[in-house]
Amino acid sequence: MSPRPVLERGPADLFGRRGRDRAVLVLDAVASARLKWTTIVNRREIGPPERDRGLARVVTGRRIEARDQDVVSLRLEAPDRRELPRWRPGAHLDLELPSGRLRQYSLCGDPAERRSYRVAVRRIPSGGGSVEVHDALEVGTPIVVRGPRNAFPFAVPGHGSPSTRVHFVAGGIGITPILPMARLALRLGLDWSMVYTGRSRDTLAFLDEIAGFGDRVIVRTDDEHGLPDAAALLPGVDSATAVYCCGPAPMTTAVADALRHRRIELHSERFAPPPIIDGQPFQIEFASSGEIFDVARDRSALDVILERRPDRPYSCRQGFCRTCTVRVLAGEPDHRETVLTAAEHAAGDMLVCVSRAEGGRLVLDL
Repeated sequence: MSPRPVLERGPADLFGRRGRDRAVLVLDAVASARLKWTTIVNRREIGPPERDRGLARVVTGRRIEARDQDVVSLRLEAPDRRELPRWRPGAHLDLELPSGRLRQYSLCGDPAERRSYRVAVRRIPSGGGSVEVHDALEVGTPIVVRGPRNAFPFAVPGHGSPSTRVHFVAGGIGITPILPMARLALRLGLDWSMVYTGRSRDTLAFLDEIAGFGDRVIVRTDDEHGLPDAAALLPGVDSATAVYCCGPAPMTTAVADALRHRRIELHSERFAPPPIIDGQPFQIEFASSGEIFDVARDRSALDVILERRPDRPYSCRQGFCRTCTVRVLAGEPDHRETVLTAAEHAAGDMLVCVSRAEGGRLVLDL
């Protein structure tokens, strides 16, 4: 995967304020209940909390997955070849790269394969993490990982999802979390379909594996068909369909907008921080220096912190990896994430990439 994107539950934005549309509120309640159910299942199947510790792995395989050579997949194993923690489709790993960067990448292999994980990364010239993966992670390279974690769980129809069929929408490297979902849907005999889109066939990864799904999958490229609209991405989607979408922000936004008032179950990830909805300006104070900085209504606290402390750790920018956690010493946070527990909130923990302030100022342990 490329940078890990945003989970959307139902048609409303995850981190913004909910609107007053009653249909949207009902859909969100249903989706929230489903998410809690699948989270319990995911935690039970993943196993003990060792997934939260840094664990030694080694790169045992490396393969170019797209004709333009900009996508590489890596196979990761334990040094002693022991079985690895279980995972479910939609899960990701945190990779601690040799430079110290922490990046999230979706697992795109087979959950039944217990001795290795597979991730795939598109090289983005301006993205230091992806360049490092391509240039530094050769076969034999040791690497520390955390996980798996699942911020994009797949709920099987009839077992956590009220829908009876599934439609997948994958844009470019967004195929990575979708691929294991599609394999599971095929294995279970579900009614499902997929649209896989990108700039050209040369840029699309895993086309050989996608071909094995037959006519369930429509491969649509910009150079052959033009930019797709929502109708092209959602053929045959009706109220009985659950939609799983992963890809660039314009694509996921188009899908969300098209489904917003159609009472259709939507789950998606995207490759950019979510837009800040209903953001109010506030201030942050660094406790160590007493410096006070303004956070504009359309910026995150993390943005402002990185301008002054560029060495501060961060990764997903979307409120699920915990890397940017900061302790609040004074003030009332407006928590806009779903991963911290009530006890962590009470202790003052805050994810500065998405959360904001209820009042005018937060004093941070920085």
